[in-house]
Amino acid sequence: MKVVIVHGSNLKDRENMIKYNLPPQNERDWIGWIKEELNKKGIVCVAPLMPENWEPVYEKWKEEFEKIDIREYDILVGWSSGGAFLTRWLGDTGKKIKKLILVVPTIALDNLEEGIMKKFHDFEINSKIGEMIDEIILIESDNDSEGILESGKIYSKKLNVEPLVLHNKGHFTGHKMGKEFPELLEEILK
Repeated sequence: MKVVIVHGSNLKDRENMIKYNLPPQNERDWIGWIKEELNKKGIVCVAPLMPENWEPVYEKWKEEFEKIDIREYDILVGWSSGGAFLTRWLGDTGKKIKKLILVVPTIALDNLEEGIMKKFHDFEINSKIGEMIDEIILIESDNDSEGILESGKIYSKKLNVEPLVLHNKGHFTGHKMGKEFPELLEEILK
């Protein structure tokens, strides 16, 4: 078994990386901590750096992601746009996996997005995904943005999963909740 984490996207990330000297998306916030904790337990954790997260293109992310050999006993974790990507990819490929964990996944909402981000998030959630996955977990925060909360309702309904709602975690970024994410670790290890 391995765990694969797909990070999110941010329209301002290219500028933010230079301005604030930020590490790449796949090394930020809680991702490094999760990888380290899983490695201590002998579990391989992979967090690919998805191309141009400030201008995400599904086909480019798919090409990068498919460099990883995904097997039916693996766990996939998608955070924000990473959750959208994994949901779309699983729906497109019909790949069987052990567990899908979606952390505040996003989807196109007519009144909130435009341009490249809308195109990336504009897909129909394949409700048959649940038949290919042993377990789906949806993690939300009670104080995320209105659009993200609305996205969560769509995922919950389409995938027939009751969300695990955590208190005051925002969008699960390091500046809001620190570098540790024990609730996610617990869900991975169940």
